[in-house]
Amino acid sequence: MTASVHRGADTVMYSQLQPWSQCGAPPCMEKVVGPPIPDRIASFYQTPRPHPWRPTLGYENVEVVPMPSLPVTNALVDPCYTPCGMATEPLRFPNLVTGNARNPQHAARAALYTRYTPFEWANSSLNQYNEADTNRNFSERLRCEAMRVMKETEEKTAVAQRESGRRLGERITDTTFWRNEVATELENMLAETSRLQDTRRALEKAIQDCEPPLHIAQENLYHREGRHGIDLVHDQVEQSLLSEVEQIRSCQCRLKQLHQRVCDQLRCSRAAQQELELDVKSKESALGIDNVAHTLNNFSRGINYYGGIEKYDNTLTTPDSWAENSNRNCQRSQNERIKSAQLRADADNLINTCSNEIWNSWGSTNNAFSRRVAETLEAKGKLQMHLHKVQKEIFDEEKNIELLRKAIIDKSKPLKVAHTRLEGRSHRRAVELCKDDAYNSLVLEVQELEHSLNQLHRKLEEAEAQHQQLLYTQSNLESDLRLKVNSLFIDREKCMGMRRSFPINATIKY
Repeated sequence: MTASVHRGADTVMYSQLQPWSQCGAPPCMEKVVGPPIPDRIASFYQTPRPHPWRPTLGYENVEVVPMPSLPVTNALVDPCYTPCGMATEPLRFPNLVTGNARNPQHAARAALYTRYTPFEWANSSLNQYNEADTNRNFSERLRCEAMRVMKETEEKTAVAQRESGRRLGERITDTTFWRNEVATELENMLAETSRLQDTRRALEKAIQDCEPPLHIAQENLYHREGRHGIDLVHDQVEQSLLSEVEQIRSCQCRLKQLHQRVCDQLRCSRAAQQELELDVKSKESALGIDNVAHTLNNFSRGINYYGGIEKYDNTLTTPDSWAENSNRNCQRSQNERIKSAQLRADADNLINTCSNEIWNSWGSTNNAFSRRVAETLEAKGKLQMHLHKVQKEIFDEEKNIELLRKAIIDKSKPLKVAHTRLEGRSHRRAVELCKDDAYNSLVLEVQELEHSLNQLHRKLEEAEAQHQQLLYTQSNLESDLRLKVNSLFIDREKCMGMRRSFPINATIKY
């Protein structure tokens, strides 16, 4: 549909475009390229009627003049008759023929229906021909332009669809590659986790096998407490027993520490395994979706419009970060497997080392059962000295904890002041909400205070953890001191009767 707008001597053509799809695009007016339509020169377009294409009665542009007095020869003719009630005097028609002068009604009717001249009639026909030629040429250009645009859009659409399909294929290839890599790494991680669990069970058995020698050594130390008189001498047997106890406890401690490391490594391995499993599941799901998207074409079922879907961007990663995520998961799994293998080797070495140490300690104690226990008293004094130092350090650490807590409390009021200032300045109006130097300074102050509080809290946590560790050390020292004191009264015969055979049938070797 076209419409023309006359502005002086220029004529501008517009086209009314209607929405063609279900997207609800509003109609728009666009200028059509081409020569303007020539102006119409017929005077019938300049009538005072609101609709110029409707016929007029003629009285709008006919000059009314009074008629000369005529004798009344016909009773049907009224000398005061006025067509359409336009005048009260008789009409004069100077251009009428003489025969019509005797019939005013017929003369007035002939004058009303002669509105144009032959020249105007010819010009109107020429204008219609010219306008028809112009519109045909214009329509032909529009059709050619439309065909060109349709071909271009069809080619662009096909190229874009092929490019999208190729990109989807490349994406499927990349996803399949990383899926296979992650799945392979997951299988290796599962196998390594199973081997590490066997190592954990071996460590648990080794820790349990350390209990019988330790129990015998402790029983020997307990029985030696019953000696009296001259038998209350600190011989070398005492030192051997304490060395054996310490050696067994050291082996147990090392085994327990390694066992804890193995448990921690198992948790880390399970965490890496879970990430790999999630990554595999995600990639399987993405492959299914991309395969379905790759197989879609213009004739597929289920395709539909989703208005605004191209503006909805819920992506979280880029291709680089996506590949880096899978690579990072694989690298983490590989690192965990390396640590696990190292822990397994360390566990085997430690179990053999502890086995040899416990056996050597057992034999050394049996050979030196007649020696004096003077070094045992020295060890007791050293234990007491360390216990005193630990107690003093515990006292100092408690004072340090109190100072840290007071420092944290002292930071609360400045932080409240900075928060109150920021909250009050947030109520400024309109353009007064300026990010000025004061605002930046307050924000920086809050950040520094929060950083200081975080540091103080971290130090407080470290101090409390260290305090608990000192208490744990104190408890161990006190327990060990009690064992060494009781070991001074063990009876030799009873001890030797208990130490005739090694309590473990086989050495701790796996």
